[in-house]
Amino acid sequence: MDLILLGKAVILGIVEGLTEFLPISSTGHLILVGDLLDFNDERGKAFEVIIQFGAILAVCWEFRAKIWKVTSTLKTSAISRRFVMNLFIASIPAMGLAFIFGKQIKTFLFSPIPVASAFIVGGLIIFWAERRQSKALHSTGKSYIQSVDDLTPLDAIKVGLAQCAALIPGTSRSGATIIGGMLFGLPRAVATEFSFFLAIPVIGGATAYELLKLWKSPVSLSGDFTWAIAVGFISAFISAFICVRWLIHYVAGHNFIPFAWYRIIFGLLVLISAYSGLVAWSH
Repeated sequence: MDLILLGKAVILGIVEGLTEFLPISSTGHLILVGDLLDFNDERGKAFEVIIQFGAILAVCWEFRAKIWKVTSTLKTSAISRRFVMNLFIASIPAMGLAFIFGKQIKTFLFSPIPVASAFIVGGLIIFWAERRQSKALHSTGKSYIQSVDDLTPLDAIKVGLAQCAALIPGTSRSGATIIGGMLFGLPRAVATEFSFFLAIPVIGGATAYELLKLWKSPVSLSGDFTWAIAVGFISAFISAFICVRWLIHYVAGHNFIPFAWYRIIFGLLVLISAYSGLVAWSH
């Protein structure tokens, strides 16, 4: 058993779980950390997608009551049917673009410099979105949307279109959906919760696709790599569960400005380290 590989899997699993649902880009962090750990080849990229499902299971467990209620009342409740339909609608744009342009995106954008640049741009957008929502709440008061059950199909398609920005690594899927939702008038807490649920079909689909590709290459799933996936999966689940619990409480009384500062500072550090030669990032 390759203990070094397992150590890398634990680190990447923790990074995935802690960053998947925060507006700071789990994919971007995995690319950077994977580059530092020299685990950024094709197997590494597949590993990063697969362990994301561990984080998704943490969401499923945290919201198990809501998921059970929706699935058990799907035939009898119009609210449950609309909720599922909204998830389906919001998933289509990003999944469709990922299917068409996924290979090109991985080829040209899955490297540290584009990721760092997206960190900075995303941070600036968060500043703008928070300022805009603050002004909107002052002028109009409470939103008519108070929970994810109040969302309309039009709200869902807007969030789905915003999620397309997350195809650029470093943008953040959760950040794109949450900030996009806020820009379209959703309260911060509702946009965050909908982002949690939207991750289930989107990342679940991406994981299934990567597993299918690996299944066609049995060598990739043999030996140490299988153990690495299992360890990374468990690490992602545990760290994501902790992060989701924390974020639910955080958004009840705080904004996302600290994450904007983090993105900008971290992105600048990566760019400075790259252009100064301090770190030999891959290209």
